[in-house]
Amino acid sequence: MAFRLFVPILAGATLRERLIACIGATIGIALTGAIAGLVLGSGPHVPLLVAPVGASAVLLFAVPASPLAQPWSIIGGNTISALVGVIVAHFVHEPALATGMAVALAIAAMSFARCLHPPGGAAALTAVLGGPAVISAGFLFPFVPVALNSIMLVALGYGFHRLSRRTYPHRPAPAANTHGTADPPAVQRVGFRPEDIDAALGALDETFDIDRGDLERLLRQVELQAMLRSHRTLLCEDIMSRDVVSVPEHASADQARQQLLSHNIRTLPVIDAEARLVGAVGLRELTQASDTVKDVMSNAGTASADTPAMSLLPALTDGRSHAVVIVDSERRILGLITQTDMLAAAARVQAAAKPPVEAAA
Repeated sequence: MAFRLFVPILAGATLRERLIACIGATIGIALTGAIAGLVLGSGPHVPLLVAPVGASAVLLFAVPASPLAQPWSIIGGNTISALVGVIVAHFVHEPALATGMAVALAIAAMSFARCLHPPGGAAALTAVLGGPAVISAGFLFPFVPVALNSIMLVALGYGFHRLSRRTYPHRPAPAANTHGTADPPAVQRVGFRPEDIDAALGALDETFDIDRGDLERLLRQVELQAMLRSHRTLLCEDIMSRDVVSVPEHASADQARQQLLSHNIRTLPVIDAEARLVGAVGLRELTQASDTVKDVMSNAGTASADTPAMSLLPALTDGRSHAVVIVDSERRILGLITQTDMLAAAARVQAAAKPPVEAAA
């Protein structure tokens, strides 16, 4: 039980993510110091790096999705807090009182400026207790080196995250309506609603270090995983259509259009000369001028026969895909699951989950 105290509390933290964070912090801090030395020169009169930048690097490289690690949080939080600390040190000469006031006012200022950043508290303390170098810099200290350090660190972090294929600044992936109407996406019309999240946050009366959009995505993924667990025995092979109509990749657009209309279907798998799946086509793709189906086909959504059927719900409710092709290891078609197939399966599962109705006495 005692060892649980040493278990990391950050959700989703992996060894790979931590190694990336270590590499990023090494590069970020080292280059920030080197560039600051080139800009400011050497000497004791102005520090090249301030200590809060190290704490900022932890957030920037270890938890780049945190609202506290975004560019304005780092730059604004450190700069505003250092400025607050300099102002407090100028008017309050009792160290104990000055340090308390500096941190408290820094929290208030960052909150009003929407740039709350934990290292900002350290920046305020540094401005109060920083010694001769900070005193000699005076009101220049919040800008050089604090703001300069913060800007360089964010710029280096942006470049590093791009190279490591992370999204920074973090933007929660929007659930867009692909039909261009005012309705919310299909996935947001079932289950909980955004106002339910607001009500839950209000009831808990706590502050969480996660973007509200990310929280909604997380909760919807939890819903999906719970549903997959409860219906894990229903596989794609249980509900897929097996007599699949397909079209060769060198068929003409007119031939594909005729297949779609005569069979009253919305998605037509496209196969190559060896009967392997290479794409899919529908009436939307066939509106483009082309000689062959291959010129206009789109990527086909695929799954294996032993995939849990309910895991296809995100793909079939994204507003773009009407069917998922079930393929084997060589991409030969085994079957097809359409939105209608999924709806029928969901209705069957729902009916099976209902308790039997007792006969009236």
